[in-house]
Formats: sequence, structure tokens, C-alpha cells
Amino acid sequence: MNIPVINNLFEKYPSNLEEESFEDFLNNEHFRLERIVSEGHTTPEGTWLCEDFDEWVVLLKGSAKLMFQDDRVIKKMNPGDYCIIPAGLKHRVEWTDPAKKTVWLALHYDTGKKGLI
Repeated sequence: MNIPVINNLFEKYPSNLEEESFEDFLNNEHFRLERIVSEGHTTPEGTWLCEDFDEWVVLLKGSAKLMFQDDRVIKKMNPGDYCIIPAGLKHRVEWTDPAKKTVWLALHYDTGKKGLI
């Protein structure tokens, strides 16, 4: 039996982030758990993110602003804030704090329609 390794969500990410950092922690055919680290990153202008699977996302550190195409209202997220983004809902990251790292945890999961792989 393997002895579990203790890791920390706030360590082991690049200190200088030219691009957002995405790291899978767990991944199988039904779900994927990833850490996202942003530092002033946004979704490119005119672009919408749209996934084939549901996503539960929680902001752990920093701050961000999201927009959903259906209501076009910018929603601010602070540490501890989370939301469920249904599959097919177009959304974008309008802003992340450029002065400090924003750390997200995202769970992409299969609702029985199809696997993630």
C-alpha cells in the first residue's frame, strides 16, 4: 500500500505566470479535478468558454470577475465563493487580480450524458 503524500494547494505553481496555470489533481472518465492559477489573466475579448460537461468552481485565493452570456452581468468572486456552471453555458473570465495570484479549484463532472475522456 502506498503512503499518501501531503501536498498544499497554494504551493508548487510557477512564480511568474505568463499564462494561466492548469494542473489536474484527479482525473477519470467521470470527473476531473484541477487547480487553476491566474494572475491578471482574462478570457480573450470576444471569446466565450463553453464546456461539454458541468463545472463546479470555487475561488480559494485572490479575486475574479465572471460573466455569463445569458445575463451579461459581471459577477465578482472572492475567496470561498463558488458556482456551478452547467454544460453548454457560455461564460468568460472578465478579470483576475493582477497584483496577486488567484487560485481556483474546478471540478468538471459527468452528469450521465457522456464521459470526460
